[in-house]
Amino acid sequence: MLIGLTGRYASGKSTVVDFLVSKGLASESCSDSIRAHLKQNGIEESRENLINGGNELRRSGGPGILAEMLLERLDGKNAVIDSIRTPGEVEALQGRDDFILIEVRAGMDARWQRAQVRARTGDIVDRETFFANEEKEAVAKDESGQALNATAALADLVLVNDGSLDDLHSDLEELWVMLSE
Repeated sequence: MLIGLTGRYASGKSTVVDFLVSKGLASESCSDSIRAHLKQNGIEESRENLINGGNELRRSGGPGILAEMLLERLDGKNAVIDSIRTPGEVEALQGRDDFILIEVRAGMDARWQRAQVRARTGDIVDRETFFANEEKEAVAKDESGQALNATAALADLVLVNDGSLDDLHSDLEELWVMLSE
């Protein structure tokens, strides 16, 4: 089983990953390929550098390069993959017959509040910049950029995460039963 997650910033993807890992899936991220690239080039890991590094890798290796690198690391293992941000990545992952893409969706206010509470290193601290950056990630200028809208349109399932953590866990339990059948 290979489950991919896409969704906007602070939509709850990491919480979904944690749940699926608790069910026995390995956890991988397309961003891990970018992190390795940044480290190799002595570049600090920030949100902006991750975005730019991913765009650079896609320009040089093609739109599906991050997912292709990840599939090599997985070598057929069951996993959940976070940070799928381009249609090219989805296309590469669809090479596995057991791949399913889930969009984790949450409203803007809920995502802004979650981002403030978690306060990760590199998180944007003002609301205006948070939403301006989100718009940049929604539609790619070329096939090397992030294209969250186009990627979400390819989702097999949509998981709406506008409620409480308990609501999300209940929805995830139902989803797990469905996927395990």
